[in-house]
Amino acid sequence: MQIFGLDIGGSGIKGAPVDLDRGDLAQERFKVLTPHPATPDGVADGVKQVVEHYGWTGPVGLTFPGVVTDGSTIRTAANVDKSWIDTDARTLFSDRLGGHPVTVVNDADAAGVAEMHFGAGRGRKGTVILLTFGTGIGSALFVDGRLVPNTELGHLELHGHDAEKRASSKVKEDEELSWEHWAHRVRKYLAHVEMLFSPELFIIGGGVSRKSQKFLHYLEGIKAEIVPAQLQNNAGIVGAAMHAAESDS
Repeated sequence: MQIFGLDIGGSGIKGAPVDLDRGDLAQERFKVLTPHPATPDGVADGVKQVVEHYGWTGPVGLTFPGVVTDGSTIRTAANVDKSWIDTDARTLFSDRLGGHPVTVVNDADAAGVAEMHFGAGRGRKGTVILLTFGTGIGSALFVDGRLVPNTELGHLELHGHDAEKRASSKVKEDEELSWEHWAHRVRKYLAHVEMLFSPELFIIGGGVSRKSQKFLHYLEGIKAEIVPAQLQNNAGIVGAAMHAAESDS
């Protein structure tokens, strides 16, 4: 079974048809840059461009980098334009895609669901936290495999700032931090999250998961097991497609 998955991020909008039997992309993903400012209309145009690249006409699952309630209403917009707040995203995207059935879910929650089903969290019980390091820091919290949605742990305070303003991969690039220096910040963040939630497992997602050998060994002193996301930066696309398939069934 194939469903289209699309992952909206602060820097890029990427998507592809997903083979839900394998939990992997059915075709190579296509990506466009997120517009700046990332307004609803601008992002919707980018979404349309990605979907039309494949000539797709079926259901589409989308992620959004913020809190999504009732499967549609955007409540936060830390890394996109503030005009997103209170937007009915499902209606916006469905209209822009010519009436295709659309589902919308928090981006890190989608990535987490994919990793728990097909990747690094498969079969794991207890408390598992996936953290995506990108433009910001997204989070997905699971207790015995069940998702606690919209946790937004990237906005925990760390040394007087949102944690994502200190330890996202964008901060690493913007401040030209070495892997060791950046990992030192990530370790402090993980220690704070661990103090609050005592997870058995941290899954590190986002683009940095492809380069885990450059920083995981610096994350000393964390009691929880720390592993990279197996689906890497495609986890959000796969999770978005899974969400769409569940809504369509």
